[in-house]
Order: sequence, then C-alpha cells, then structure tokens
Amino acid sequence: MVHKTMPDKITFFERFEVDILSGKKTITIRDESERFYKVGSIVDVSTFEDNRHFAKIGIDSVSTLIFDELNARHAEQENMTLVELKSVISEIYPGVTQFYVIEFHLI
Repeated sequence: MVHKTMPDKITFFERFEVDILSGKKTITIRDESERFYKVGSIVDVSTFEDNRHFAKIGIDSVSTLIFDELNARHAEQENMTLVELKSVISEIYPGVTQFYVIEFHLI
C-alpha cells in the first residue's frame, strides 16, 4: 500500500477564480488522484494554467460521489446549472464515474 502525504495545495482552472473568491463556489469535484485532502486542513489555491497563487481554503469535508448522483445542490455549490456541471465534469474527466467531492470555505 502506497501512503500519500496530505496535499497542501490545490489548483483550479482560472475560470473558477472569481467564483471561489466571491464564495459562490464551495465544492470541487475531483477524481481519485485528488482524494487525499483532509478535513480541517488549510491549503493554498493556485491557478492550473500558470500556478498563480490566489487564495487559501479550509477543507470542510471529503466524500465520494458517483457521476449519476450529481444533483442540483452540487450544481448550486459549484455556481452553475446541473447541465453545465455534468458537461464540465465530463470534459475534465472523460469516462470517469467515481469522484470525490471536496467541500471548502475561503480563509
């Protein structure tokens, strides 16, 4: 069994920066490679494109989710419609069906 260290950084596409900073985006949905965030930890937030730091967030929860279980509440927490959310997730993670919902708050 490989032990993963707790991550101290997370990246988001630049297009999500305003929603994160305004508090409108309070979750992120990731694949299994990013399941190691721990509740109560504080992580640095940077842009995926150029690794520019723009915030710190506190991790409130990490839970599993199957793609078909995506609902209006998840969409609201992502600050988009359910159709948009399903489209974005499918674009970023084609063919993946199991995810990890990381709920967070801005520090």
